[in-house]
Amino acid sequence: SHQNIVSNVYAGSLRIPLEPGKNRTMSYLPVCHILERFYLYLCQYYGVSIYFGESLDKIGENLKEVKPNLITAVPRVIEKVFDKIYSKGLELKGPKKKLFFWAVNLGFQYKPYGVNGWWYEFQLKIARKLIFSKWKEAVGGNLDLIACGSAALQPRLARIFGAAEIPIMEGYGLTETSPLVAINDLRNYGYKSGTVGKVIDKVEVKIAEDGEILCKGPNVMMGYYKEEALTKEVIVDGYFHTGDIGEIDSDGFLKITDRKKEMFKTSGGKYISPQLLENVMKQSRFIEQIMVIGDGQKMPAAFIQPNFDFIKEWERIHGITVGKTNEEIISNPKVIQRIQEEMDILNEKFGNWEKIKRFELTPDVWSIASGHLTPTMKLKRKIVMDKYIDLFHKIYG
Repeated sequence: SHQNIVSNVYAGSLRIPLEPGKNRTMSYLPVCHILERFYLYLCQYYGVSIYFGESLDKIGENLKEVKPNLITAVPRVIEKVFDKIYSKGLELKGPKKKLFFWAVNLGFQYKPYGVNGWWYEFQLKIARKLIFSKWKEAVGGNLDLIACGSAALQPRLARIFGAAEIPIMEGYGLTETSPLVAINDLRNYGYKSGTVGKVIDKVEVKIAEDGEILCKGPNVMMGYYKEEALTKEVIVDGYFHTGDIGEIDSDGFLKITDRKKEMFKTSGGKYISPQLLENVMKQSRFIEQIMVIGDGQKMPAAFIQPNFDFIKEWERIHGITVGKTNEEIISNPKVIQRIQEEMDILNEKFGNWEKIKRFELTPDVWSIASGHLTPTMKLKRKIVMDKYIDLFHKIYG
């Protein structure tokens, strides 16, 4: 209902600090998606000037033109922005390149409120002046806040953008909760990296015995349209069953660990959290998209869409040729071996039963238009599985 969304805007406005009538934003997500609908209402409430981006491909150009103070984002957009900045760093030479990667490594260690100590803060001040100030210029020069939701954000990205004075306020919500349930807030120690912040006012969250997040409040939907049975299934005693697994820490911060419906068991009876594995694997510059599979199978495996743009850069740097077409690239032994090396390193972060033992590369670019991704760039797992069922059989026989 309208009241569901309006209640959410009021509660959200207490967590997103803005001075009425003195800000501008750029909207580029679908305006009928609940995250953007909530955000546009919030902007109207605060008197924020709203500019509309031309397309996802032109975000970089549009940010420089609009120079917004705040924007919403989904993790995939932030990953792409970071990848472009990282690519620019790779092109540098000598001391400039060393300085760039010194700043990046420093940024990955960032924690707010000066908890890293005076020596870290001193180094950070230098990094901000010499390196991170250029990052801020690249997104218009005025960006003070990114409200991020829709999927899990890599904690390292939250840290490095915080170091660059472009804080990402990661939040959590669903269409059915209009959407906001919790969000970080840098004021009054209300921010913690790796969490989605504290639950908003007038909303109650409790964790069920199986770890599922249950939510109650004025933001919970009226129900699924003409789906009374389904509505009764998900709203029990006023609590909406989110389908997400999470926990609330001792400081009251909510942490999402996985999507209940996406978790699966191997044939050995071990639970696998695909989102957790995927987020770590996407730290590799060679991996653009990845979907972990293996429900009921003896081991986890993955479909991978390589980062074709980066592979071309890798070819140029090393003076090699691995193919002109995507089909040639994914079948080249050098590419397969290089991605295997990346997987071996990242797999070390997981237990033996969780490690991705096999993978297959796909030649097509996963996109919204081709049906792989939702409008907020989350995986459509069933559709991706259907598209690559032959690769599934190749992996598992």
